[in-house]
Amino acid sequence: MAPDTCCCSATALRRRLPVLAWVPDYSLQWLRLDFIAGLSVGLTVIPQALAYAEVAGLPPQGSCWTSSPALSLKASPPLPASQLALDRSRVGDAVLGLASMLLLLVLKCMREHMPPPHPEMPLAVKFSRGLVWTVTTARNALVVSSAALIAYAFEVTGSHPFVLTGKIAEGLPPVRIPPFSVTRDNKTISFSEMVQDMGAGLAVVPLMGLLESIAVAKSFASQNNYRIDANQELLAIGLTNVLGSLVSSYPVTGSFGRTAVNAQTGVCTPAGGLVTGALVLLSLNYLTSLFSYIPKSALAAVIITAVTPLFDVKIFRSLWRVQRLDLLPLCVTFLLSFWEIQYGILAGSLVSLLILLHSVARPKTQVSEGQIFVLQPASGLYFPAIDALREAITNRALEASPPRSAVLECTHISSVDYTVIVGLGELLEDFQKKGVALAFVGLQVPVLRTLLAADLKGFRYFTTLEEAEKFLQQEPGTEPNSIHEDAVPEQRSSLLKSPSGP
Repeated sequence: MAPDTCCCSATALRRRLPVLAWVPDYSLQWLRLDFIAGLSVGLTVIPQALAYAEVAGLPPQGSCWTSSPALSLKASPPLPASQLALDRSRVGDAVLGLASMLLLLVLKCMREHMPPPHPEMPLAVKFSRGLVWTVTTARNALVVSSAALIAYAFEVTGSHPFVLTGKIAEGLPPVRIPPFSVTRDNKTISFSEMVQDMGAGLAVVPLMGLLESIAVAKSFASQNNYRIDANQELLAIGLTNVLGSLVSSYPVTGSFGRTAVNAQTGVCTPAGGLVTGALVLLSLNYLTSLFSYIPKSALAAVIITAVTPLFDVKIFRSLWRVQRLDLLPLCVTFLLSFWEIQYGILAGSLVSLLILLHSVARPKTQVSEGQIFVLQPASGLYFPAIDALREAITNRALEASPPRSAVLECTHISSVDYTVIVGLGELLEDFQKKGVALAFVGLQVPVLRTLLAADLKGFRYFTTLEEAEKFLQQEPGTEPNSIHEDAVPEQRSSLLKSPSGP
């Protein structure tokens, strides 16, 4: 066994344990960026988790325990659009939220327009640049902390202009195996009854979680020019949920908002998650009273400004120029996500699947009209497409007056399934009943081997289109002089006995 194929090889270990790849090259510069990013994410994790718990009608401490792993995760239920509204808005929250967004945008512009460092810069200029860089990079933490101080000042004076996060239970969750039965109202609910109560959610929730995680990973991978391993993403989410069940965690998945905050603050490695996790654990045990003063409007400003750059407006114009059909799943996903993001992702995936199935069921074909009808499918041939192919050949060849022979050019067909073979056999019978022939050209070896094994009556194959046309134009009863099953039975036998590979 080759070293790189062994499941315990160094390459396999680095792929499954990415920490082995980045720790050897870790630097102090990365440590500074990871610390700032981890701190920024940590300051948003607990209040955001509490907000999700409030929307879902679940105990707040469970949502905090969900945030305790050193990962960028969120409790699943998003805020429906149905629960936003203007009649419930507050002047203080609106002013603080808009001011926070404005400050975040100003700091972001300062960061983007900073001059590059130069070795000959005076020490004072280097210090000033480093100070500005630190402030602009840690802008999320700065805005949240400032908003919390402002809210505390108003609370001391007895004024309450902002909606605050509020107090949460202190302490860490107990580690225990999740119960498989629950006693409620003097009635014991068994595990099977729990599963029945979950219903379709038992399949829909994990599916939506996996789709969202992959969407988050692909979005940031395209922005930062790196590739993701989908299997590793799914493995991490699955392992996280299994371990989370031991500490009464909610189901978790990748978070758009927190990942965006992580990226916007310049995170370099997953070590930023360690800082976030450490901050959350310390906060749950000692600092929950301080986090209770964070205004929800400031937190919303951080999330909005972090997520907004993820929306690529130019994609609409690009798709309109390149492939307009791809606008359909994009628009469906975008519009339905205002209702529920899960429904948007699911609907977009279904629309994409229908488009894919339509292209498989109705493959584009090249048609050459003449004394002999030639049809060349432009893509693979699978069971959804056989009916459309039979209809096209029948209408143009068999229903013509008089019926004429046809050639099926199969250069682009790399594999066929059993339904296609049955359909081709019935098509050959139809041609024989009309007294004309159907010939096959350009068959790849695996396809040819499959068709020969099916022993279709009247099946003839040729290497070139010229040979097929020459044979079909001969008078009936003339012996063939081209490469087909009647002329070279020894080739047919050798193909059937050859290995299954091409």
